[in-house]
Amino acid sequence: MKDNKGAQIKGHAWKFGKNIDTDAIIPARRCNTADPQELALYCMEDADPEFVNKMSPGDLIVADSNFGCGSSREAAPVAIKAAGVSAVIAASFARIFFRNAINIGLPILESEQAAEGIEEGDEVQVDPVNGTIHNLTKDATYQAIPFPDFLQQIIDKGGLLPYVEERLAENPSGGVI
Repeated sequence: MKDNKGAQIKGHAWKFGKNIDTDAIIPARRCNTADPQELALYCMEDADPEFVNKMSPGDLIVADSNFGCGSSREAAPVAIKAAGVSAVIAASFARIFFRNAINIGLPILESEQAAEGIEEGDEVQVDPVNGTIHNLTKDATYQAIPFPDFLQQIIDKGGLLPYVEERLAENPSGGVI
């Protein structure tokens, strides 16, 4: 998997409200496959049925609080990433969604100010390494708390599995990774 360290993220914002649960992100009726490209077809279907037809690869989701609440369905961040969404910015995330997003290498940033200040259609640039979120449309900058290095490394490698595989390849004797 490609290393994304230091990559700037830039795209248009798609805005969602509070308590967007995993069923709104990827409905249970669509989870009869593990194929990311198939899941992507139904990304955000119950929150905005036309989302995947309107958005462009690289765009971002911006949401209010408790994004990804509900089930522990890993298919939710998988669908978002496979649809081409480059990052999710929210006032807060449900903890299991937060961890599932890290595990699959989906950049997520928590910033109440950004969630409030960014409107749908705004062009946004994100530096996930330092947590800077710049609304290019409004010329406003917000700060998210950057991830600790080890979590950023997982995201940069594209998820937990590629991260662990690389670490094991570096140390095949099975020492501490």
